[in-house]
Amino acid sequence: MRLVRGWRTLLPGPTVAAGARADRWLLAVTVVLVGLGIVMIYSASAIRAQDRFDDPMFFLKKQAVWAALGLLAMVWAVTWDLKRFQRATPLVFLASLLLLLLVLMPGIGIKINGARRWLRLFALSFQPAELAKLAVVMFLASYFARRQDRLDSFLDGFLPPLLMTGIPAGLIIVQPNFGTTVVLLVTALVMFYVGNARISHLCATVAAGVPGLLFLMWMAPHGRARLLALWNPSQVSARATYQLDQSFYALGPGGWLGLGLGNSMQKLFFLPEPHNDFIFAIVGEELGFVGTLAVVGLFTLFLWRGVRAAVRAPDLYAGYLAMGVTCLIVGQAVINMGVVSGLLPTTGVPLPFLSFGGSSLVITLFAVGILLNVSRRTE
Repeated sequence: MRLVRGWRTLLPGPTVAAGARADRWLLAVTVVLVGLGIVMIYSASAIRAQDRFDDPMFFLKKQAVWAALGLLAMVWAVTWDLKRFQRATPLVFLASLLLLLLVLMPGIGIKINGARRWLRLFALSFQPAELAKLAVVMFLASYFARRQDRLDSFLDGFLPPLLMTGIPAGLIIVQPNFGTTVVLLVTALVMFYVGNARISHLCATVAAGVPGLLFLMWMAPHGRARLLALWNPSQVSARATYQLDQSFYALGPGGWLGLGLGNSMQKLFFLPEPHNDFIFAIVGEELGFVGTLAVVGLFTLFLWRGVRAAVRAPDLYAGYLAMGVTCLIVGQAVINMGVVSGLLPTTGVPLPFLSFGGSSLVITLFAVGILLNVSRRTE
């Protein structure tokens, strides 16, 4: 692992002790982010929930249930043997592909706002792309740990995992869901890098893949509008830039300390779905620059502890897995905050731990459990 080999001399060697505790800082950051998310979801959604469901706590109660389930999944993932995760990887990967295929089938996948991204399981909705992201991380970690000696070869070592990453990414694009695709591909790129893939192979892949992804976004009507809204807002309708404009109207008045918790104006039916992908704008409006900086700081701390766990991991598989999970969560947070602040095209990527959404929260907390599992073996 490239980062492990480069930094091993700067850190004390890992020790694996029975009953060792997981990284307390990483656990604390996760709990704080989940708690902040529940508070902000209630603040951002109470009025809309009262209007739509006659219950101001509708979204709060659902998120609290998902958070409880996610924390249980996290605790379970901490205690499971990492080798079992490695053995279960083919099954998880194939299951994620099957679910991605099912979501595209009319009558099975739920179509909302022109996109098929959800499956209905009884009274619950599930987004298979969330599982697919973690499945790709697990697959790449297992592959790189087992085939270190082949990665210099393009056909025998580099191309197979590239194709296996491209299959779920292609199925997610078809939904269409460009934001999740970008998160998946960026995470895979980092894992290829730390997996000692040749830089020339990575550069060639990026040089071919980025124009291809931009072309696919340009060919999709909503994707083209969002790209133009970022590059040249004067060439698109006010409807195409409406959500981003309302996000600016939320972030701007927040000032240094914000308007106060619960005092957002944009959540009053101006900013669409403020408790979902644009909840960071409500954080900025109610808690101000200090609040947004605190959120950025928490994710930065998460990045530090996650990379630390990866570098100090007892074996290559654990190191790759920790690095992949860390990049998956922090990378998605960076993309979400970039979208909300107008640095990236508008896309439907939730802010980990904070945005409303059951499948996203449960899968993310389960992934954190895997990361804590790795950290427990390095104390």
